[in-house]
Amino acid sequence: MIVLSQPERRYVLVPQTLEQLATAGKGADLVLEGGGVKGIALAGAVVRLREAGYVFPRVAGTSAGAIVASLIAAYQVAGIELSQIVTDMRELNYQSCEQTDAMERDLGLMGDAYAVLRYQGLYETGFVHDWLSARLTAAGVETFADLKITDDPGTSLAPQQRYRLVVHATDLTRKALVRLPWDLPFYLLAGRSGPALSLEQQIAAIDGYKVCDAVRASMSIPYFFRPFAQPTPLGECTWVDGGLLQNFPITAFDRTDGAPNRWPTFGVKLSARVKAGVPDHKVQGNLREAIGIIDTALGEWNTYLLADEGVGSRTVYVDTTGFSSLDFGLTDDGRDELYRRGQTAAEAFLTAWDATRQKAAAAQKAGAQKAGAQKAGARAAGARAAGSRTPGASGAAAPTAGRPATAPPPVS
Repeated sequence: MIVLSQPERRYVLVPQTLEQLATAGKGADLVLEGGGVKGIALAGAVVRLREAGYVFPRVAGTSAGAIVASLIAAYQVAGIELSQIVTDMRELNYQSCEQTDAMERDLGLMGDAYAVLRYQGLYETGFVHDWLSARLTAAGVETFADLKITDDPGTSLAPQQRYRLVVHATDLTRKALVRLPWDLPFYLLAGRSGPALSLEQQIAAIDGYKVCDAVRASMSIPYFFRPFAQPTPLGECTWVDGGLLQNFPITAFDRTDGAPNRWPTFGVKLSARVKAGVPDHKVQGNLREAIGIIDTALGEWNTYLLADEGVGSRTVYVDTTGFSSLDFGLTDDGRDELYRRGQTAAEAFLTAWDATRQKAAAAQKAGAQKAGAQKAGARAAGARAAGSRTPGASGAAAPTAGRPATAPPPVS
């Protein structure tokens, strides 16, 4: 039985929907990269963005990013200040995440090998599940029905995708990326080919799915945590960490209907920008090749694609150099340092983002003024041309009997 302290929570009024607030002022959808125990750096960045006035109508994440994303979505719906997430992340006892039974602890390395062979992972995810469930429940969130978007006529999302949270998992059974809750009908109601029931039945199935289960699947790092077993009408699927296929789903909320985005999507990455001039090194040996394959799968294999799409300009890069994602012995000082780096990175991002917006606004204004001047010039030229074809319009009278054409017009 895990007893969790419930810190005093600070509430703020939410007089409008998040979509209305985003449209009227500063709004952005938010995507958070996975990073294990470095997740408190995500909290630092998010809190700074919120302090700058931003709200986040929809939030996506993978692994540790899924944990923080779920808290953001729940706290915004409940009207709880996002600074509460910092308290939550500081209270999370990472060492308790390494759950093993007595026999495995007594056997040491042999116990670890036994756990991996029998359970496909060293540790259970029950502690994090219970820790997160306590906080979400306190905010009034248990299932995805509690995070449904019900009043957003401008959305391009399909009805079964209108939820404030999306987390990503990897399906080893079907060899696919799973976007939760969007793809749940493929698992709850039908087989691989697609949902077999009505839209209303699909939404009802999604609404009843527990948010904590989705996050638990997203954070199940292969071999470190035991996989998540998802029952289906056809049997059972094995889900693991979404970072295996998509650790930074920055394009999750980009519109696909051809209409412009109503607000931007901000991403938060737990790594610094790639530096130019870093030497390339050959991967030598089978062991290093195997490690390289894992690192590539869990890393940013789509770096160049994202660069082509201009993702860097809307991404907060938090330099977490010196910290390991799996350092479950992270000290309080280490947490404070990661939080500070998240805040610093978000501050730098906001400065650059605001400067870019101001430059774009100035260019748009100058363009509008130029276009207005061109239209005014065109109208004036048209008027002169029309006047030259109209008798008397140019100031010269048409020839009349007994009066030369060059004579001044009569004064009336």
